Amino acid sequence: MSHPATVADVAAAAGVSRQTVSNALNRPDVVRPTTLTRVQDAIRDLGYRPHASARRLRTRQSSTLGVRLERVHGISGAVLDRFLHALVDAADERGMRILLFTATDPEDEVRQFERLVEGSDVDGFVLTSTFHDDPRTTWLAANDVPFVTFGRPWGIPDMDAAPHPWVDVDGRAGAHEATAHLLAAGHRRIGFLGWPSPSGQGDERRRGWHDAVVEATGDEPAAGLDLSCEDDVAAATHAVQAAFETGARPDALVCASDTLALGARFAFGAEVPVVGYDDTPVAAAVGLSSVEQPLVDVASAAVELLMGAGRSVLPAGTGHRLLAPRVVWRG
Repeated sequence: MSHPATVADVAAAAGVSRQTVSNALNRPDVVRPTTLTRVQDAIRDLGYRPHASARRLRTRQSSTLGVRLERVHGISGAVLDRFLHALVDAADERGMRILLFTATDPEDEVRQFERLVEGSDVDGFVLTSTFHDDPRTTWLAANDVPFVTFGRPWGIPDMDAAPHPWVDVDGRAGAHEATAHLLAAGHRRIGFLGWPSPSGQGDERRRGWHDAVVEATGDEPAAGLDLSCEDDVAAATHAVQAAFETGARPDALVCASDTLALGARFAFGAEVPVVGYDDTPVAAAVGLSSVEQPLVDVASAAVELLMGAGRSVLPAGTGHRLLAPRVVWRG
């Protein structure tokens, strides 16, 4: 075909009307499954791409998702960058764009929500870095704005019954796998270096370490092996060195982030196994084992929860995906 494929071309190839093609693109739930499959096959075979401007005029939607570009510190800030790249790709497959905006704090982020919604600049939001009593989700839910979070709604009693859609990576499972592997390798004094509680993600990762030790030994982790500090390399080095001074020297360490793992490596040297979290480029460069998050899958799941099987944002809803990480072993 010498010219870009049109709706008429797709309709002819699938043996349906142009309205059916439009429904398949924008309201797939009203199309019979067999017909939907024929249309989707024709779209793929012809390389058809809907005309975004025309669709935005027709549906009165912006075809845009808003995401805050956070100011990140520490080595693990690379995770957000990788997630944003994956999110742009996942959104593009549905004909959606990503609008990045900045905010100084969660309250300012809510003000940005209000500005973008009032201007019809976005159809929904993807939130990152969730935390206890998050005012952002409260505002979006109260205003019936579609959104999904990368991170659980920490603090509610039942995550499966969450009032909004979320995607997360099972931090407990990642830390548990790392700890169980170290135990199987013969280490018995396995410590954990995490963030001060309460921290949704940090507490989950700590729980994975704790449960693996109890399951393998039948006892609680030895005193002094549960360490915490802010997510900072120097603070991590200091926390491990302070543990040495009290006689609580682990023979292996699982950390809540690669930032903490690097600080621990400076304290230990290379003689003690240290496992980080996020599998950042720094971890790979210095040979640190680390838990890898499936960020491409996270981004795809976030877009799916917002859009279902179609090409427009759904009304605000619920649902969740908890994805499994894997440990990348080095050295």
